[in-house]
Amino acid sequence: MTMKELVLQNRTHRRFDQAAAVDRQTLEGLVDLARLSPSGGNKQPLKYLLSCDAEKNARIFPSLAWAGYLKGWGGPKEGERPAAYIVILCDKEISDNAGCDHGIAAQSIMLGASELGLRGCMIGAFKREPLRAALQVSARYEILLVLALGKPAERVVLESVPESGDIKYWRDAQDVHHVPKRRLEDIVMN
Repeated sequence: MTMKELVLQNRTHRRFDQAAAVDRQTLEGLVDLARLSPSGGNKQPLKYLLSCDAEKNARIFPSLAWAGYLKGWGGPKEGERPAAYIVILCDKEISDNAGCDHGIAAQSIMLGASELGLRGCMIGAFKREPLRAALQVSARYEILLVLALGKPAERVVLESVPESGDIKYWRDAQDVHHVPKRRLEDIVMN
């Protein structure tokens, strides 16, 4: 698979086959990709909390926001929830600022997951303090991102941004998730 094919395959998914397990070894392999990715100043301040069991997943789920543009949708229902999560933290004893390290790490993880046939959602909108309490994360760590992972249970398609310029994703009557993307010539500046 080419890099472009992998990137095109690596779409944000918000509905999963919850019964399709993702094991800890798979999560550790994905974190290993993040570990090997670039880090600003080579500080490597990121740490990772892994969850692939139902009880811990159930503690994480209520703190997450799922799709701001899909008004009235409260996130995946039972049976469509992620089978696993990777919570990305910054160890403030190493660095008080992760810079863009967590974005680089998250993309490495998501591309690796996609290569394995998994999909996910990078979630930056979540209730930090309830999540901190649910996972017993000490104040030493800043919670940066939550990656929801699992076997996809929805179809996601890319399309061009319409003439109106509306970039909001949406679902059609068949529950296909549509994601408008700007054209290359609209984002490359001379």
